[in-house]
Amino acid sequence: MLDRIAAVAREAGRSPEDVTLVAVSKQQPDDRIDAMLAAGQRVFGENRVQEAAGRWSDRRQGVELRLIGPLQTNKVREALALFDVIETLDREKLARAVATEIVRSGRSPRLYVQVNTGEEPQKAGVAPGAADAFIAFCRSLGLRLEGLMCIPPDAEDPRPHFRLLADIAARNGLTGLSMGMSADYEAAVASGATSVRVGSALFGGRLPRQG
Repeated sequence: MLDRIAAVAREAGRSPEDVTLVAVSKQQPDDRIDAMLAAGQRVFGENRVQEAAGRWSDRRQGVELRLIGPLQTNKVREALALFDVIETLDREKLARAVATEIVRSGRSPRLYVQVNTGEEPQKAGVAPGAADAFIAFCRSLGLRLEGLMCIPPDAEDPRPHFRLLADIAARNGLTGLSMGMSADYEAAVASGATSVRVGSALFGGRLPRQG
């Protein structure tokens, strides 16, 4: 996986070191996560605060954790205590809660705004047309944003969505682009992704839940 990311980056005239592989560990069993840690992977993505807290309580040393799933305002304190990066800022109420908790705790994770590039009603994220104003609002609260994140529609070519995200980031002076998953990470790297979120292509399919 890392070799392929590096090859695609070089083909696009980029340095492989500019792309971070985020292993999406949500719902994966302990033995698969431990195997990934043993192989040297140190950046992991989780969807849920409570699930991540249980999984990583004894594995936190030397690991960067990223929240890549929706964040409820009542989970902000727990999220900021656990995660190094939060990639799913997408509404004013959440931004205010994060800003308040940063002041209270003194802990300031790296922050990304999630953009719903396909404007899909079932997905979280700010609409592309509202992204500039939301970024400005976050900055008015003192939030230091690192970049943007998106999840393109399943049935569409992801590349226009990646280009749209990159354009929004560029005009707002943001350098981080979290985009690309197992099925489209190569297109994302070629489009400028600074991190790709890969689950099944690394871990294999999720095991069925018991019970």
